[in-house]
Amino acid sequence: MNETHAPRVVVLAGGVGGSKFSLGMREALRRRGADANLTIIANTGDDLWLTGVRLQPDVDSLVYALAGVNDTERGWGRAGESERVSAELHQWDAGWPWFTLGDLDLGLHLARTGWLRDGATPSEVIGRMAKRWPLGARILPMTDAEVDTIVTVREGSIERSMHFQEWWTRHRAALAPVRFENPGVAEASPAPGVVESIAEADLVLLAPSNPVVSIGPILAVPGIRDALRATAAPIVGTSPIIAGSVVRGMADVCLAAIGVDSSAAAIAAHYGARAGGGLLDAWLIAEEDSALAASVDAAGITAVVRPLWMRDLDSSAALAEDAMRAGEVHGSKRRQAAR
Repeated sequence: MNETHAPRVVVLAGGVGGSKFSLGMREALRRRGADANLTIIANTGDDLWLTGVRLQPDVDSLVYALAGVNDTERGWGRAGESERVSAELHQWDAGWPWFTLGDLDLGLHLARTGWLRDGATPSEVIGRMAKRWPLGARILPMTDAEVDTIVTVREGSIERSMHFQEWWTRHRAALAPVRFENPGVAEASPAPGVVESIAEADLVLLAPSNPVVSIGPILAVPGIRDALRATAAPIVGTSPIIAGSVVRGMADVCLAAIGVDSSAAAIAAHYGARAGGGLLDAWLIAEEDSALAASVDAAGITAVVRPLWMRDLDSSAALAEDAMRAGEVHGSKRRQAAR
């Protein structure tokens, strides 16, 4: 990372883990005394239309967290929410009775939908959202195209498909997934600024987000994986698995569906080493998983053992600082090798 200017950091993120990590990264940059030059490429595979409005759960979680208006108890949505509108919708048998929209949250969805129908792109909508609060970061959607995540599940001998949010929120991932798909992603293109931010970055980070349904859709957008492989910046990822268990959510179920074990080493191998055509230069694993460091190193990825629990802003900032230092170490080694 170039110390002569505010380091240009790009984070690929989705879900609660991505929001916590992004918040920690902004704080770590501030503690370094550097103006935050932080770009977050957000997963939009969770997006959906519901009761006539467009929802972007991961984008909104990032905005709310960085704005300081998120509900830290629930881990999603706005603080101080009420749910009168959802209750009324349910009285009309509208929407999903198991998917509640808060009134403040719904206000954003209505504004977004109106802007989209007036011709704004999702990128432009996020730009308008960012004008309300000082986020200290630029948030970019992975694409302006609609590429919602569809889950195919198997019940006995029968397969059926549903939106990811139904599988995740209603069924709590209890239905065995056969595959995850993002219809239309092959024809999608990165949102404006995504490829450029990766190319110009001093450091690229993969947040400890679900590798399958949070980071996976971002990497599936044509052009993003190639941009990551081509960037001169170190790429450092953080494991979402600690001691063989997911920190939050159902990433283990998602990983099993694609044949990947729920271990820090297996996910590192899933992303692959940049030297071998994959993505990672370094991979942060938890102290509880230190025994896996040798296998990560053997895969051509530098294992960095650090505390990974993000319990509050300080621990999140400490993790972000560790990720930056891992990138600096890798960058220094590469410069020395080039001499």
